[in-house]
Amino acid sequence: MNRKRNWIIGVILTAATGFVALQNGFAPAVDSATPTPGITETATSAPVYVPCAYVWAHHNEPELTQKIDETVRAINPTASARAGLFGEDYICADGHSTFSAMETDFYVRLPTDDLTNEEALGNWMSQILPIVAEIPREEISGNYGFVEFSFEKNDAEHVIVRVPIQKYIDEAQGKTGAELFRMFYSAQ
Repeated sequence: MNRKRNWIIGVILTAATGFVALQNGFAPAVDSATPTPGITETATSAPVYVPCAYVWAHHNEPELTQKIDETVRAINPTASARAGLFGEDYICADGHSTFSAMETDFYVRLPTDDLTNEEALGNWMSQILPIVAEIPREEISGNYGFVEFSFEKNDAEHVIVRVPIQKYIDEAQGKTGAELFRMFYSAQ
């Protein structure tokens, strides 16, 4: 009886070991010294796992930056603008990465002497927002993002107004002055 039980346990352990080996990608060594007729051996590499991760990222958009900056400076030479992309970098351990843009954002800077003149600040915004909204859709990567206006009196005094582009298109086209400014400004 003990002999039969030991034999059954041995068979089960052998089968389990073989199953685990196959599940983990281990296979018995093949004697390659004797080729099988009709079968050509090809060197293959085992798949290599390269750990990768998604990371939120911002990237400059040079072509669109040049276009928007030139347009903004034509309206006011002391102003400046740039375009940026927000999305995800897919970064692998071997160092290579790819970027996928989720939205295109714009940043407009204007020096000003009066941060309380909502009418003037809103009128400035009403000159720039239609220009951004009219950029051909194929030049926008991902979705519309926002236009961030930075009105600066000096390094310590500034007002920032962030306008979601789609909200401007849907709800604010044609608005100017203090009405436009108040629609998007929230004192923090």
